[in-house]
Amino acid sequence: MTRNIIIDTDPGQDDAVAILLALASPELNLLGICAVAGNVPLPLTSKNARIVCELAGRVDVPVFAGCAAPMARALVTAEHVHGKTGLDGISLPDPQMPLQDRHAVDFLIETLRREPPGTVTLCPLGPLTNIATAFTRAPDIVERVQQIVLMGGAYFEVGNITPAAEFNIYVDPEAAEIVFKSGVDLVVMPLDVTHGALATPARVAAFRQAGRVGPAVASWLEFFERFDTEKYGSEGGPLHDPTVIAWLLQPGLFTGRRINVEIETTGRWTSGMTVADWWGVSGREANALFMGKVEAQGFFDLLTNRIARL
Repeated sequence: MTRNIIIDTDPGQDDAVAILLALASPELNLLGICAVAGNVPLPLTSKNARIVCELAGRVDVPVFAGCAAPMARALVTAEHVHGKTGLDGISLPDPQMPLQDRHAVDFLIETLRREPPGTVTLCPLGPLTNIATAFTRAPDIVERVQQIVLMGGAYFEVGNITPAAEFNIYVDPEAAEIVFKSGVDLVVMPLDVTHGALATPARVAAFRQAGRVGPAVASWLEFFERFDTEKYGSEGGPLHDPTVIAWLLQPGLFTGRRINVEIETTGRWTSGMTVADWWGVSGREANALFMGKVEAQGFFDLLTNRIARL
């Protein structure tokens, strides 16, 4: 039985790999891709999503442009990590497939109202602006969501854009607060997981041999990881966003626990922090399955094998 998903994303090389993994997996029915401003501005994220679909030969997947700025603050981007296009690395042609006329928020609302309740999983790989806006505009759709599996936040690893905050949550903490308080079943892939999934030289080399699309993945990762390997002194850069799709396919690769997670929106030094009550000291009710570890080689084997199918 296939699982209906919508990917909400700000591609980003790691977002691109996550999209490819979903497109290579028959267990998943990708209803559409919603672009949001994040790693780079919206015109580039909506372009990049279409580039990835065309690379995979999946021009049938509709791509929608969504919110161009966070709900309550100025946009922060990450060209210093992803390059000026967001997909720096291999040079790929501009997409020919059209951007859909509907706004991504409208697509989210209409799809969740159309599909049977509890049959659509949302997979945010970037800031949560589109999803929070949809929940705010159409509260009736919240209870219709099957699950939200997202990449964002941290506990032990703390921040990668500030000392306290992970990028996706930091860009739009007000949106994150809405989603984390929504009551939807949440599964969270924080930096604690993704920093255990390092794209080492050997793993990048394996992608280069992974069929028609693998060389593009290898090129993206070679560009993308240069920042993190210098920053962390690690053997390879963390591969963040594909963990979301991997969990849908092989949840046994991951371990975590149900905890309470609150979003800091006003802290002087901690805005965007995911206050993850890993040890259960707050007494607050759990609202997320917060992952802590990934079996890294199994994760990369899954990625490499699936991408080789494209």
